[in-house]
Amino acid sequence: MRVAERVMAWERAPAGSRVEITLLPAAAMRRANHRATGRRGLTDVLAYTLPQPDGRLLGDVYICPAAAANAARNGAGMTEELVRLAVHGTLHVLGYDHPEDARRTRSRMWQLQERYVKRLLR
Repeated sequence: MRVAERVMAWERAPAGSRVEITLLPAAAMRRANHRATGRRGLTDVLAYTLPQPDGRLLGDVYICPAAAANAARNGAGMTEELVRLAVHGTLHVLGYDHPEDARRTRSRMWQLQERYVKRLLR
């Protein structure tokens, strides 16, 4: 089972919900980040949600392996970091959010993210 499918099952997403995960090279991710947020820099993950009238969620998560490699060099392995980003983006699709400051790693979303990463990497 794929990462997004497992997270959606654990979070009891509405039946028929779907999240697609796409890996983007750095240049494409910079363009996508600029279009989505107005920021010009490289980001590691972007998530988009399209709620459906019947309650289902359709989402797209874009991950940049080049940005993930930076985090992997800081302690996490590449596989772990890609799983973390897939979980992170899926949680955003499901409606979770986090502050952009130092409280980020203490947020409910971050706690769930790390719990799911551990489960998936067992």
